[in-house]
Amino acid sequence: MAVKIRLARAGAKKAPFYRVVAADSRAPRDGRFIEILGRYNPRTQPSTVELDLAKVDVWLATGATPTEAAGKLIAIAKGEKTAPVGTTKVSKKAQAKADAEAKAAADAEAKALEAAAARVAEPVVADAVTDEAPAQAE
Repeated sequence: MAVKIRLARAGAKKAPFYRVVAADSRAPRDGRFIEILGRYNPRTQPSTVELDLAKVDVWLATGATPTEAAGKLIAIAKGEKTAPVGTTKVSKKAQAKADAEAKAAADAEAKALEAAAARVAEPVVADAVTDEAPAQAE
């Protein structure tokens, strides 16, 4: 019997949380399992990972192989990695608009810097003082 440490989905529709379980590799994803090893909730900020590391170590020592996702969660629980932080998805149109606004702001800042540099580079023209006496009209 090949034992895998994997995730079993639980929770309501569009509100998942997962159990980390030791299960026979032939069993269905959400079906029969041997033991619950912990929980993972991706909907919290940051994601919540609760694992019984003693149980995980026992299963790994007996030859259980973790799936890719379960392996990442085990690393997070041991402190080798940090929990994933959820990111909001931005549409292509909104991203293009934000990029255009950032470019416009950068262009405006560059023009302001050029204008300031031009003002500094201008020679200061003071009123010319002449040493000559004013000409007298005859």
